[in-house]
Amino acid sequence: MPLPALSLSLQFSQLADPAPHRAALARHKVVRCIRHALEADAEITVRIVDAEEGQALNRDYRGKDYATNVLTFDYATEPLVMADLVLCAPVVAREAKEQKRSLADHYAHLLVHGTLHAQGWDHETGEADAEAMEAREIQILAGLGVKNPYR
Repeated sequence: MPLPALSLSLQFSQLADPAPHRAALARHKVVRCIRHALEADAEITVRIVDAEEGQALNRDYRGKDYATNVLTFDYATEPLVMADLVLCAPVVAREAKEQKRSLADHYAHLLVHGTLHAQGWDHETGEADAEAMEAREIQILAGLGVKNPYR
């Protein structure tokens, strides 16, 4: 079965040190991660932001006054998945280091995670939903050659 089609916009805000993030997020890698997590054709924007923008978005849209790793803004799931994924570069880098994972693998996990959210998956609605979403992430990441991030 062919993978769903994806129209992707990949954006980088002004980052203090963009080189490692641009290397970890080569366009073909981003497309691969998202397409493997899609269940339908999609138009997705991925924006890599600094801590200030990440905190402002999280505060303004979720009422949480801190920068988080990934925010998903989902606009439609049918007939086309339409969403924005916002990844906060300093948070992702810090987490990757703390978890002893490569930056590229952590970005892959968060791209898959955000793409699942864009399609209605939610780990905050109950334990069964969280377990189902985690299992799906592990399965997708394995297909991408990325180790289980929950171990």
